[in-house]
Amino acid sequence: MAQMNMIQAITDALRTELKNDENVLVFGEDVGVNGGVFRATQGLQNEFGEERVFDTPLAESGIGGLAIGLSLTGFRPIMEIQFFGFVYEVMDSINGQMARMRYRSGGRWTAPVTARAPFGGGNRTPEFHSDSLEGILAQQPGLKVVIPSTPYDAKGLLLSAIRDNDPVIFLEHMKLYRSFRQEVPEEEYTIEIGKADVKREGTDLSIITYGAMVHESLKAAEELAKEGISAEVVDLRTVSPLDMETIVTSVEKTGRCIVVQEAQKQAGVGAQVVAEINDRAILSLEAPVLRVTAPDTIYAFTEAEGIWLPNYKEIIEKAKRVMNF
Repeated sequence: MAQMNMIQAITDALRTELKNDENVLVFGEDVGVNGGVFRATQGLQNEFGEERVFDTPLAESGIGGLAIGLSLTGFRPIMEIQFFGFVYEVMDSINGQMARMRYRSGGRWTAPVTARAPFGGGNRTPEFHSDSLEGILAQQPGLKVVIPSTPYDAKGLLLSAIRDNDPVIFLEHMKLYRSFRQEVPEEEYTIEIGKADVKREGTDLSIITYGAMVHESLKAAEELAKEGISAEVVDLRTVSPLDMETIVTSVEKTGRCIVVQEAQKQAGVGAQVVAEINDRAILSLEAPVLRVTAPDTIYAFTEAEGIWLPNYKEIIEKAKRVMNF
């Protein structure tokens, strides 16, 4: 085992698959010589050459089109969208082409593309850089949307994404890149896409969440435990498809639930989780399922970012409302 932060775990996964499969290619804006804006691809071009790890023009639409063409000719492209807020520029390639490839061709062709992108708040980035747009991609049939919260999960899920025969959107929260280290196996391993993980066991309340909000939820659970409230924290890890079996099992055990997401409330992943819980486990609930989200506004400028983003105090407040219902 090695101590890795999330960036190191992602680089390790990329290096592993570049070694394993000569058809794996890594490309995007500044990923070659510079090693990516966050250095996730640092050293990979020197190790594997300019034909397998290379820079592209500053044109997300071109990056997406290149990925589609390569995927149809036997390659496994790993394309980087430098910041997820720029996904609109490549939406036709992702939603209109990659996601539909297997269906459109009757299974003759697939698009084994992994689209990596940093996202998420807490870093005082410029406009468009921190937006949480996973709900838009999760709505599209044919895509898998993965959001790891730990270095261990990041490596195992990224290896699974690269090996998947269909397109996977792999979102990396910027705040988690270097926020902590964790023991990560140096050998290769995979984590099943579409499988949630119970990060903390509990008996009184389920907190369903993903990404950076996993850590806010764990902090909230620690504080709630001091008041005698046992909160279970479920990390979705994949927001499409959702692991409803794990979610329902947790809710049936605790009888109470809150759903936490960093994204705005309207039409988010959390809304789908709540709806599914109501469909599948409403008779197990002792109280309504509540949500903790960002406000339904454009992402705040940096001066207001701290009060705009959800935090553990809001999770505690909602948890107590559910417990006292």
